[in-house]
Amino acid sequence: MVRHGLTDDEWELIRDVFRPPAPTGRPPRDRRQIVDAILWILRTGAPWRDLPEEFGPQGTVWNLFDRWNADGTLDTILSRPRPSRIDAGEIDDELWCVDGASVRAARGTPPK
Repeated sequence: MVRHGLTDDEWELIRDVFRPPAPTGRPPRDRRQIVDAILWILRTGAPWRDLPEEFGPQGTVWNLFDRWNADGTLDTILSRPRPSRIDAGEIDDELWCVDGASVRAARGTPPK
């Protein structure tokens, strides 16, 4: 398993989100490999062009990421493991974080 990849249990939670491959045309990339590639990018913060070759062509991964983001597939994928993680105490359902960046507040004259 890739360090930043899905576990078998996590894959079982989301595998039915993806449609079966069409009987004609080019064979599709393995969807688990694509999800692992997207997770690698999101977890490492690396640019898409630095995606390791083991995940397949970065253009393919980017195109699927963009399509899944637009059509709600990523939202579905992200929502699947949440209930079990909340029940296990791994996620605090009341705490939401946007990111870990710090932003310095500007000091100036308050508006009148």
